[in-house]
Amino acid sequence: MIAQLFAIIAPVFVIAGLGFGWRRIKLPFDTATVTAIATTLGTPALILATLSKLEVSAEAFAEMLLATALALVGFAVFGGLALKIARLPLRAFLTPVMMANAGNMGLPLCLFAFGQEGLSLAIAVFAVVAGYHFSFGIAVVSGRFSLRQLARTPVVHATVIGLILVSTGTVLPDWIDNTLKLLGGIAIPMMLLALGVSLSGLRLASLGQAGIVALIRLCVGLGVGLGVAQLLDLSDTATGVLIIQSTMPVAVFNYLFATIYDQRPEAVAGSVLISTAVSFATLPFLLLLALGQY
Repeated sequence: MIAQLFAIIAPVFVIAGLGFGWRRIKLPFDTATVTAIATTLGTPALILATLSKLEVSAEAFAEMLLATALALVGFAVFGGLALKIARLPLRAFLTPVMMANAGNMGLPLCLFAFGQEGLSLAIAVFAVVAGYHFSFGIAVVSGRFSLRQLARTPVVHATVIGLILVSTGTVLPDWIDNTLKLLGGIAIPMMLLALGVSLSGLRLASLGQAGIVALIRLCVGLGVGLGVAQLLDLSDTATGVLIIQSTMPVAVFNYLFATIYDQRPEAVAGSVLISTAVSFATLPFLLLLALGQY
């Protein structure tokens, strides 16, 4: 079991660590460009490549979409209540509490823990989270809602196209399939490198608020993930994927939005760092739970 856990965790640590070290020794790294390539080319290609060869049934994929939507409602309700009790502003911290790092960390962990089946289900979670993040998530932080941002999100486009392919039984030509596989293969390594670089550039500040937000994100995420899995009576693999994705740390994108809209960016940056550090430290226990060993 130790060897199995190490095989899952080590690639995430190593690649994110390479990004962290790259920034520390001041080698050139254009985070904006790398992130843009990963999110607008690599990740949509990965989604399409995975959905075109879906390792789970369409019903199981749809069930995971529903599970994620319910989990987001749970994050909003229980996370919002916890923030109210802590007397922290919802506009600044509700989105960080709701938006886990389902891409940079969640996708590779689910892939290594559950193989292609796990990746397929993890992509369902990531697609819903990304769609929410770039629509209602921005609306909460900015104070205004726009469907235009959602319509411009490549992850959403790729998911819709992929679901059409699945529902119609369409088989992509080999040259398109090979191109998507090749392009999608860059997504996870680039996201992990960007995560490491981003974490290296963040600074701890407003430790009290940051620590509370990080704690709420992880505790509410775990509780809601377990609750939704039980409510829907998900399969073992789907339960494991939902637990992992729901318990990921605060997504780095939250810091970007907090900076753009001036919503406590220092505290949000601190919550990203603290929740990520705690997640790395507790990953063995989380994976044991997700793999059904507890």
